[in-house]
Amino acid sequence: MAIRSIKSPTVITPTAVVSSSVINKPQSIRFSLKPTAATTLAVHNRGPSFYGTGSNLKLKLTKFRCSASALSPQLKDTLEKLVSSEKVVLFMKGNKDFPMCGFSNTVVQILKNLNVPFEDVNILENELLRQGLKEYSNWPTFPQLYIGGEFFGGCDITIEAFKSGELQEAVERAMCS
Repeated sequence: MAIRSIKSPTVITPTAVVSSSVINKPQSIRFSLKPTAATTLAVHNRGPSFYGTGSNLKLKLTKFRCSASALSPQLKDTLEKLVSSEKVVLFMKGNKDFPMCGFSNTVVQILKNLNVPFEDVNILENELLRQGLKEYSNWPTFPQLYIGGEFFGGCDITIEAFKSGELQEAVERAMCS
């Protein structure tokens, strides 16, 4: 059974309105969705489940957590080879020529400002890579910067290291090794 995750900046509180006395026909049910707060929802591919009767019919939303690891031994090996084969690697949304989020763009601009040659990897092209990389680095967000085969940090850490001069030192050490 496939599960599709829907990320939304709002909690969706459904209210079902039954337009006929036959509850078994999905086309006879209309939903009014009202946003109220932040959450992540998961929906089965077979459709939502319902509970209640008559005019009290409600949509039951279920949260799912996947406990399986996205970081397979093959993916871990591939990531280790990639981060060790290049001096500077940036896992980002988009690529260095077309960043697809502001945080990724910020790190790209910092690296370009320092004239650092770097390999960019678009994590939006592969969901398994995206999830596995979060486990590999033990860092939940993107971009993720690797220098000299080691995880350096995300956008905030990179900005602070750039301001303090630590980033330039780390890059110079990696380039000379």
